[in-house]
Amino acid sequence: MPVGAAVPLALVLLAAALHVLGERRATRLLGRPRSSRDRWRAASFYAGLATILAALVSPIDDLSEKLFWVHMTQHVLLLTVAAPLIALGAPWSSMWRPLPLGLRRTVARQISRSRPCAPLRALGHLLGRPAPASIAFNVNLVLWHIPAIYAHAIGDGPIHDLEHTTFLVFGVLLWAQVIDSPPLRARLSALWRVAYMVGASIVSWVLSLVIIFASSPLYEHYADLAHRPGGISALADQQIAGGVMLVPGSIAASLYVFIQLYRWIANDERSDPPRDAARALLPVPAPPPAPGPAAGAPAGRELERTLV
Repeated sequence: MPVGAAVPLALVLLAAALHVLGERRATRLLGRPRSSRDRWRAASFYAGLATILAALVSPIDDLSEKLFWVHMTQHVLLLTVAAPLIALGAPWSSMWRPLPLGLRRTVARQISRSRPCAPLRALGHLLGRPAPASIAFNVNLVLWHIPAIYAHAIGDGPIHDLEHTTFLVFGVLLWAQVIDSPPLRARLSALWRVAYMVGASIVSWVLSLVIIFASSPLYEHYADLAHRPGGISALADQQIAGGVMLVPGSIAASLYVFIQLYRWIANDERSDPPRDAARALLPVPAPPPAPGPAAGAPAGRELERTLV
């Protein structure tokens, strides 16, 4: 097995093992089987991990060096299939739970209180908000498709791995704005979630059209290949890649938008339409504070309790 495939395989297996152990520990502590919702979340997470393997540890990875459209398929799988499945799976607590309690307390204390981790806390707070998450997602997408940066990525294994990692991380952050992924909570209302997903997709639509309608190959790696599977030209390969980004790359967001609109219309028919429509545009109110320390206690302590 190539080294490039061994790393994602090992990480996926580690994530799956931690999750399974965490779910078993939760079952033991609760004294009852996991609920149907928890089981569906677990299945979603495992499907997300399987998608990562399909993208990075399969013949798709080998063909991605010879065909641009196959490489684009990798990106689509990570950004629009694996990312929403992982966000929906909400694996965070289950993967954290099997670690030793002492380690969890030490890491939680450092992340939530230490001064060196203050920039990390600020960054997490920033990227946990809808607008910065969308901007980061789209800036990252555009940067990796600039021809000069793309050439460095495809010719350098670690940089290529970084590209795929950022696609997955920023993809999960984006989808967590519209899908509850406990302990992360989507704060946008129903209609704003629809608008958010449409707005977040515009950049990829424009980028795909640029790739489709370019009059010459944009990426030297594929333009310089003497032979390609299927005998297609570099320009045709590039046009297919743009089509993959535009059509399959929009399926997940489109399904989400249609499902959310269907739910909103169904709820609207069972309630007062004008009042319900106005309410849908309002932000979701923050939940009441949980009982604990008095008001004004440092936010870091709340973060520490969540992590432990």
